[in-house]
Amino acid sequence: MSIKIFGYNIDTTYPNWPINKCIVINTLNPHSFCVAEKDNAFKQALLSSDILIPDGIGVVMAAKVLKGVKISRIAGADMHMHLLKEAQKNKLKVFYLGSSEKVLKIIKTRINKEYNLINVGTFSPPFKFDFSKEDDLKMIDMVNRFSPDILFVGMTAPKQEKWAYLNKNKLNATIITSIGAVFDFYAGNIKRAPKWMINIGLEWLYRLIKEPRRMWRRYLVNNTKFIYYVIKEKLLNNV
Repeated sequence: MSIKIFGYNIDTTYPNWPINKCIVINTLNPHSFCVAEKDNAFKQALLSSDILIPDGIGVVMAAKVLKGVKISRIAGADMHMHLLKEAQKNKLKVFYLGSSEKVLKIIKTRINKEYNLINVGTFSPPFKFDFSKEDDLKMIDMVNRFSPDILFVGMTAPKQEKWAYLNKNKLNATIITSIGAVFDFYAGNIKRAPKWMINIGLEWLYRLIKEPRRMWRRYLVNNTKFIYYVIKEKLLNNV
């Protein structure tokens, strides 16, 4: 099932194996929506997604207000776990591109322990605002040598989505998905909100309390902007 909001096709189901073509999975939340309104390259990357999941309670609420449709939130962390289960069931290869060597080592150790049928590879790219052509070629080469069924990209938004969009046709992977902070969640560096807060749509509040300096603009400023966009769209549709 999919629903169109602000021109984006939002998907509300998880993909299951087998998949017969390369697909790109991205996430949409109020913050990424607001950033994309000022970043055309990022917006194009999101619009071109084969699957775009509602990773934010604000998107869920927008679907209800604008379309009268009840959908469930699918966080990047939820998609990550779903794909790992699919990889375990089908004995797939997964590759983590991004983060630090320390985080990647923890991820690899955990997967080897919890999903023993998954073949996992990793590569930590340089920490730069912009990658050079040599950096891109190195990352593409590392991915393609491993030839993963699932490529997880974790370089923070919007950098990761734009990189995947620009290089997807050069990557030998069936699923390419940008999941950002999920690398740190899975490695245990950042603790995810308690289940009860996730269930009632307050994961954003938990992250704001935990990291106020880093998250205040995302949740206080851009969430407010997103509400404005929703109200504006609702009023226009009612005219």
